Amino acid sequence: MANRVRVGVIGLGSVSEKYVPHVRRLNIEGTSCEIVIACDVRPGLAERAREWEIPAFTTDYHEVLGRADVDVVLILTGMQTHGPLTRDALNSGKHVLVEKPMSMDLAEAAELVALAKVSKGHLVCAPHVTLSRTYQDMWRHIHAGDIGRPLTARGFYGWAGPDWDPFFYEPGGGPMYDLGVYNVTTLTGLLGPCKRVMAMTGIAIPERIVNNQKMQVQTDDNFQLLMDFGNQCFAVVTTGFTIQQYDVPGIEVYGTEGTINMLSDDWDPRGYKLWRNKDGFWQDHTSRAKWNWTDGVRDIIQAVQEGRKPVNSPEHAYHVLEVMVKSMESGRTGQALPIVSTFTPPRFDSAADRVAPHLDHAPE
Repeated sequence: MANRVRVGVIGLGSVSEKYVPHVRRLNIEGTSCEIVIACDVRPGLAERAREWEIPAFTTDYHEVLGRADVDVVLILTGMQTHGPLTRDALNSGKHVLVEKPMSMDLAEAAELVALAKVSKGHLVCAPHVTLSRTYQDMWRHIHAGDIGRPLTARGFYGWAGPDWDPFFYEPGGGPMYDLGVYNVTTLTGLLGPCKRVMAMTGIAIPERIVNNQKMQVQTDDNFQLLMDFGNQCFAVVTTGFTIQQYDVPGIEVYGTEGTINMLSDDWDPRGYKLWRNKDGFWQDHTSRAKWNWTDGVRDIIQAVQEGRKPVNSPEHAYHVLEVMVKSMESGRTGQALPIVSTFTPPRFDSAADRVAPHLDHAPE
C-alpha cells in the first residue's frame, strides 16, 4: 500500500454512523487510513466527533476542503446539499465520495461529471451495490450466459417510510431518490444502460406524522417504474414508502435459459439462487458473509493508494439520476420518456474488452 490516506467527513448525521466505523475498521484491518477532521453545521455534534476520537471538528466545510492533510472527503449531508458540496470539493482537488443522489438536479449533475474528468480527485457516488460479492457473482453468471439472454427483470425495495425528517415527503425527496436508486443502479449495472422509462407514481398516503407533527405529503410516495433496455429486455422497479413488509428477492433476472435471484436486498445481499433449465433445479448460493453498503469508502481509499480508478464511475451515477428524474416526470405526464445518457458498466471478468452477444442492447 502507498501512503496513509487522510479523510475528512462532512455531515455527522445518521449516515456517518455507518461510514465512520467502516473507515476505522479498514485501518484496523490493514488499509492505512484515518479521519482527521469532521464537519457539521450543528455545533452540538462536536461531541460525536470526540466520541469517535476525530481530532478536529468544524461547522464550516470550507475548513475541511482547505486542509492540505485531507485526501478524501466524505459528503454525508442531506440530499439537497450534495451537488454544491461535491462541486466545491472537486474544485479543491480532493477525492470525493458523495452519498446518493449526487445531485437533485440533472444539469448540476452533468457539471459534476464533467468536472470529475478534469479534477485531480476521483468522484465516487453512492450507492455502492456493484461492490458486493453477491452482485459480482450474479454479474458473472449473467455475462457468462448461464441464464441465456436476459428478457425481463425485477427490483423491489420499500418500507413504511421515515418519521424523522419532513424532507422525505417534500419536493426533492421521496422513495425513488431514497430507495429506488439502489435497484436502478443494480439493474443498469447488470443489464447495461437503460433506453427508455415509463412510470406510474402517486401520493398514496397524503398525510404523515413526522417528528410527532402532522404534515401534508408533497411528493410521490408510491412508484412502479418500467425500464426498457432495448432488444426487448424490460425491467420493473417497485418502490415506495407504502410497503409494510415483504418477503421476496430484492433483484430477479429472467433469461431464455434460466433465472437468477438476489437473496435479500441489493444494499444488504445474502447470496443468490440460480436456476438453469439444463440443470432442472435451484442452486442455492446463500452467503453468511456480511457486506457493508458503505463499501465505496474502501474502494476510493484503496484506489488512491493503488493509483487506479474506483470501480464505479460518475457516468453511471448520472445515468441512474436521469432514470429517476424522468420516472417522476413520466408519472406526472403519463408518457414514456427516452434516456439519453449512457455509461460503461464495471466488469468483473478478465475479458474487459468483450461484450457478450446476449447482452448487446444496441438499437435495432
